[in-house]
Amino acid sequence: MDCKYAPVIESKSLAAGHALPNTSNNGMTTMRRCTLAQQLKNLLKICLLVFLIYFTHTWPNQPWHHRLPATTPPQLVNAITYPGEHIAWTPCGNIANRALECANLTVPIDQFNTNFTSTTSKVLSDQQDTFLIPLIRLRSANPTPSTRNLLLNPGGPGGSGTAFLYQRGAALAAIVGDGFHLLSFDPRGVNGSEPRASCYRHDESLRGELSQVRAKRPVEDSGELWAWTGNFVRACADAMGPRYAGYVNTPQTAADMNSILDAVGQRGLYYWGFSYGTILGQTYATLFPDRAERVIIDGVANQFDWYESLLDAEMIVDTDRVFEGFADECIRAGEEGGCALASMAGSSTGELLDLVVEGVAKLKEDPVGVYVNDTLYGVLDYWTLWYNGVFPSLYKPAAWRDLADNLAALFRGNATAAWLAYHKPAWESLGDSLKFISLNDGLSGPENWPVDRLGLLDDLLRFFNQSRFADIQLDYYFSKQAWAVRRTHNYVPERHVKTAHPLLIMSTTYDPVCPLVSAQGARRVFEGSRLVEVKGYGHCTLAVPSSCVARHVRDFLYEGNLPEKDVQCEADTNPAFAKPEEAITLVESRFFGEEEKQIWMAQQELAREAWLGPWRM
Repeated sequence: MDCKYAPVIESKSLAAGHALPNTSNNGMTTMRRCTLAQQLKNLLKICLLVFLIYFTHTWPNQPWHHRLPATTPPQLVNAITYPGEHIAWTPCGNIANRALECANLTVPIDQFNTNFTSTTSKVLSDQQDTFLIPLIRLRSANPTPSTRNLLLNPGGPGGSGTAFLYQRGAALAAIVGDGFHLLSFDPRGVNGSEPRASCYRHDESLRGELSQVRAKRPVEDSGELWAWTGNFVRACADAMGPRYAGYVNTPQTAADMNSILDAVGQRGLYYWGFSYGTILGQTYATLFPDRAERVIIDGVANQFDWYESLLDAEMIVDTDRVFEGFADECIRAGEEGGCALASMAGSSTGELLDLVVEGVAKLKEDPVGVYVNDTLYGVLDYWTLWYNGVFPSLYKPAAWRDLADNLAALFRGNATAAWLAYHKPAWESLGDSLKFISLNDGLSGPENWPVDRLGLLDDLLRFFNQSRFADIQLDYYFSKQAWAVRRTHNYVPERHVKTAHPLLIMSTTYDPVCPLVSAQGARRVFEGSRLVEVKGYGHCTLAVPSSCVARHVRDFLYEGNLPEKDVQCEADTNPAFAKPEEAITLVESRFFGEEEKQIWMAQQELAREAWLGPWRM
């Protein structure tokens, strides 16, 4: 497709009183003095950004919460500029003896508007026909003028890159090494970006009141869900307004990454994208192949299904296999090895699966009340446990021990632990940006779907029969059928793409939402790319600690080296049903170099705590 990149409009400093550079057609910047009003506005924005980064560390909101790595609280000081860059940064913390810095970048609402020029940038900025993109960068501990920026995207869609880097920057830096700055951002419409994609934009407090709809049982709840969804999608379109709503999509975000690269004075994209971040990475590599210099896609989604299919059938082909893997590993570990369910079933995987499925299903008819105190009580029902507990745990084998403990306690008559762990949605903080991005990208709206409820339900029931977990997407597909925002992009995935440098593609053997077959498909699309598969279960290779994977990542980023053919990596340890202290004992006995130890411990942390989800649910 003929899509021309439009340059960044304006790079805004986060510090009050710093000059704002504007880009011209040739990429040079001219400086203009901030007015007092602009200074105050910028100061408010940096305060908001620091608040979002520092206090939204609960993203993604997970049922097993851990503290963040030790950090220095963000402080507001004078802005910093670097030679060759066209953006001003404000120090906003310190992680693992590395400086953390923040900035805002203003990008055009439509990056592919070929009529956009620097002469109109002032007008467009004044009319607010722009998105404000928050950036965060963890600088190399020993930077040089040639140190490159490695862009990161945690997935979602709707995942906050600023929160991800703030939470997991230390571990990621240990794996990548000191040769890169780690740079992430909140994509347009997400978290701290402005405007934020929301269907309750004018009064977020209405969400709880207006979102009370039954959407659990595909047949029984379909009538109410159909009626409610018609109102919901209208609210989404009205809340964002026609100026912005249609431009929260992946092709625009891919072009925004060029604006980021231009702002930091870097031609080629160095990138590591997880989950939905692989859709973003594939889209970028297709649109801008000459700038795709080192692109890693990890936990790969099928971009052809994403953009061109009504139902993403491929995403669930291994979901049940991962659930079976939970049972396999439980039987193998036994009760002494950390699986509390092992003694409650027979010796076969099938018996343990039946125990879990039937035990959880009893909650459909007989939910259990849980009372902790006068401010903490509720009901554990089937849908809460299945979709907030069992399904999210498939993403991380490191969570399987806790899942087994909670299920075993429930089956013995105590539901408290399970309710405390899972009563909140696992990914509620992704917000409405998930729907805006995915539905704006794909074939959405009544013109692409059956126009009546029963016709839609017929299609969905056939799809839901393919997996025990597929009907978690019930409300998503009802929204996709009714979506009222006009599709503004014309991106079409290509079958053969030659990039500046071939891609490194990574996957686990069994991924619950981004199966290995999708990674193999991407391998065929991008010429010369190679696939590194780590043997194990879980979403993205971060779920399975493997020094083999870490070596391939470094070799690719620093030297551009790819294996001669697709390879399989062994897991260093099995994260399922293992205690964290067992990993510490192992690392002392197995690894001898200090850097090797640090990499392995970082992988252990990410396997336990990095929450790369939900891909799209």
